[in-house]
Amino acid sequence: MEATTRIVLVTGGAAMATPDPETHFLVDALERIGIEAVIAPWDSPEDWAAYPLVVVRTPWDYFLRLPEFLAWAERTSTLTAFVNPYAVIEWNSHKAYLRELSARGIPTVPTLWLDQGAADGVARLLETGWGEVVVKPAVSIGAIGALRAEARDPACQAHLVALLADGDVMVQPFVASVARDGEVSLVYFGGNFSHAIRKQPAAGDFRVQEMHGGTVHAWTPAADELALATRALAATPAPTTYARVDLVRLPDGQPAVMELELIEPELFLGASPEVAPRFAEVLRNYAG
Repeated sequence: MEATTRIVLVTGGAAMATPDPETHFLVDALERIGIEAVIAPWDSPEDWAAYPLVVVRTPWDYFLRLPEFLAWAERTSTLTAFVNPYAVIEWNSHKAYLRELSARGIPTVPTLWLDQGAADGVARLLETGWGEVVVKPAVSIGAIGALRAEARDPACQAHLVALLADGDVMVQPFVASVARDGEVSLVYFGGNFSHAIRKQPAAGDFRVQEMHGGTVHAWTPAADELALATRALAATPAPTTYARVDLVRLPDGQPAVMELELIEPELFLGASPEVAPRFAEVLRNYAG
């Protein structure tokens, strides 16, 4: 491939406060195979059609402007090769996709779904009989807006009411294994398993993200984790170019999907020297 080939890696707009810690790995890997990667915010006035491939990578502010972001993604996907596909991005932008996975028999964390403005939200929460719960927005990233508390705690109920004023909400029983063992993330490129890591929360916390004090560790996935991740990815509305499947262990010891990260996941590209080149080769195939 000629060195003049240029693709674009899409990042967040001005509202994105968190720096991207890993795109440089991919930029370097692409350069080594003759591809120049341009980094551009999704809301910039780019001539997107001028690129043979637009890769939605780290638009970590998308959830703050979701209708605008989805409109951009749908429009841009008609102009050039676009990954992940718009159908996947739209599906993954609201965590109700977990409800669909569950309906298809794919194990997920039990969830109470509440629509924006639901006046009976607190009553329905109490009807679950769950003790400690996690309350969070159905459109968000990085545990933003998530609260772990006792369901009967007035502060928990007030948080739920406040979230419902702004959008749809999901409530889940707190999964004790998260605090003890963390979450396992399996990363896939072009539909093929690449690598896995384990994210461990800080002592006394349940949030595994590094910005909340979480740490990252190497991980060799168990057979049941690989099998579940394969089932979950087979349920997406179109094949994925990149994907991260986050899993936890339920009280019965079985793995369950916590989330599918298909829009802007950290892919832990620095986990080993082979990871970023592996992703770069997949993108070269899409660039033509």
